[in-house]
Amino acid sequence: MENPSENNQGKTRIKQRFDSLKAAGEKALVPFLTAGDPDYETSLRILSELPEAGADVIEIGMPFTDPMADGPAIQASSLRALKGGQTMIKTLAMVREFRNKEPETPIVLMGYYNPIYIYGCDRFIEDALSAGVDGLIIVDLPPEEDDELCIPALKAGLNFIRLATPTTDDKRLPKVLTNTSGFVYYVSITGVTGTAAPDVNVVGSAIGRLKNHTDLPVVAGFGVRTPQQAAAISAQADGVAVGTALVSTLKETLTHDEQASASTVDTVLSLVRNLKHGIARAT
Repeated sequence: MENPSENNQGKTRIKQRFDSLKAAGEKALVPFLTAGDPDYETSLRILSELPEAGADVIEIGMPFTDPMADGPAIQASSLRALKGGQTMIKTLAMVREFRNKEPETPIVLMGYYNPIYIYGCDRFIEDALSAGVDGLIIVDLPPEEDDELCIPALKAGLNFIRLATPTTDDKRLPKVLTNTSGFVYYVSITGVTGTAAPDVNVVGSAIGRLKNHTDLPVVAGFGVRTPQQAAAISAQADGVAVGTALVSTLKETLTHDEQASASTVDTVLSLVRNLKHGIARAT
């Protein structure tokens, strides 16, 4: 059977970035921030400066009212964004504005299927490609539902990145990886985001098992908060994803009524730089 993950993928931005990092002996920093948190303009400013701060691939959360896989910090960021008027149309517009100035850094939209379903799958895929999106992580669409979004997205040229978890056993793993492209996101803890610190030894063993099943890069995330943790995980994985720490740091800079302050942008970018330096020291 033809594998759509091999069609229209070519040398995508995500593949180019991981290939260049591998050639240089480096590991990827993959920061996550929620689109529109705490407002569109502040979010766009941070997004626009992430590459210079050290982001190799950027994950943008699509705000949703019921982000079940996310911990309290990211749930709150989603609600702040929605309260500020963020919509799918604005999220794609944000990517488009970013892409007009930054042609190389890959953008991955991460979130849940409901907002995409409401927007319309075909329209979403077309508009995401037009805006400059490179990949999707949709946490509540299992492989059994690949016909819904995954296969159409792959055929159109978007990478579809799947999550593997500590409970994904060797029997389930081939199914999870069948239509995965770009990279594999290894969830380094059980439970929701940001609720525990990953055990480096356990993560290393799990990544080794994953690499027996796929040649794709493996990015580990969920629970990584400090440059030291990022460095330790990057010694095992091809990249490190950091979300809760960045979202929590952003929250700490907000005013009492949850508006951006003068320090919001610089504080978030400073943490990104520190995380990148931690990863760089370990490689």
